[in-house]
Amino acid sequence: MCRLVFALVPLVLLALSVPGHAQTGAAGGIGPAPGPVRVIGGQGAGCIAGAVALPDTAPGMQTIRASRSSFWGHPDMIATLLRLGRLAQAAGLPDIYMGDISGPRGGPLRGGHVSHQMGIDADIWLDVDPPHPLRLVAEREAIDPPSLVRPDGRAVDPARWRPGHVTLLRLAAGLPRVDRILVNPAIKLQLCREVTGDRSWLRLIRPWWGHASHMHLRLRCPEGQPLCVQAPPPPPGDGCDATLDWWFAQLDLPPKPPGPPRRPPPLPAACQAILGAP
Repeated sequence: MCRLVFALVPLVLLALSVPGHAQTGAAGGIGPAPGPVRVIGGQGAGCIAGAVALPDTAPGMQTIRASRSSFWGHPDMIATLLRLGRLAQAAGLPDIYMGDISGPRGGPLRGGHVSHQMGIDADIWLDVDPPHPLRLVAEREAIDPPSLVRPDGRAVDPARWRPGHVTLLRLAAGLPRVDRILVNPAIKLQLCREVTGDRSWLRLIRPWWGHASHMHLRLRCPEGQPLCVQAPPPPPGDGCDATLDWWFAQLDLPPKPPGPPRRPPPLPAACQAILGAP
């Protein structure tokens, strides 16, 4: 483990030094809050101080749609994503396309993301069809990876599903300190049908609405962060049971009438100083 940490330190320093879109911040040019790293809050309401930026290009990885995404995170998250890019490259996969991590100080993201607020969540696009040539950041704005799920939501599209999707998800689930990975229920179902041998990593792959084109990777609360609220762990087992069937049963129910818009939960008081710091 120590060797792994030391190997990742230069990559995190690279994320701090590489010029590009990630260094400008996402909220009117505001950068990360100064001071030591602090992760505050829980799912849907939190913030981060001392965030670092993911480079717009790294071995095995490119960020896309920079005008709509934000690429700041806890140093552990940035090191984790850089490691995933290198692992995917070594496995013969094309460059990973990276989406939202968090804003430079966390808090609510534009576009409706409510869980990318603490620098420990990341969206990774599930596009493994080569080639992924290296492009300028501006040229990546139009990249829009397609859905892997049939329009009826009951299975993956066999014309788009590849063995590389299993490889990428398995590599992501094997990264240190991964809490869970959210994918569309149809993608989870395909993994349940296809994966043989060691299936223990399937426990971390959890079904959730949407997520038909990307996975949402979340890390556990970093060590030494008492104000970070850790979610309960995934239940035991591979998740290929009646709990997965429930998601597909919902597709047979009549649509619910629209209700009043939900109000976001209030941010922790400690976040006000971080979001308002000069």
